[in-house]
Amino acid sequence: MKYETRCVKIQLKPNKLDYVREWAKMVNETRREEAIVTLRNETIIIEAFFLDSTAEGDFLIVFMKAESFEKAEKSVKSSTYEIDLYHQKFKKEVWEHRKELETLVDLDRISEVFSF
Repeated sequence: MKYETRCVKIQLKPNKLDYVREWAKMVNETRREEAIVTLRNETIIIEAFFLDSTAEGDFLIVFMKAESFEKAEKSVKSSTYEIDLYHQKFKKEVWEHRKELETLVDLDRISEVFSF
């Protein structure tokens, strides 16, 4: 199966870094299983967030692979999971703007390593 790949650069609003770190800790430590369930519903198989702090501000870099980003977006819009509602609020309060980055190389061995 061929997976779709995205990488997005999100500029954070000023003075939101502490909130972002709290969010990351919450997802990683206390709500990880709930987040994994929502990824399944969204057909996302990999989602990783990276922090880039520069002179121009703080940015999140998000790397994702999914069966279908169209299905993922529909799932998010109709989700009633508490963590998805929290993420929508988080985005409104923290994200200044987002930009999808151009894919230059997209290689993976997922189907070779795992049999789905």
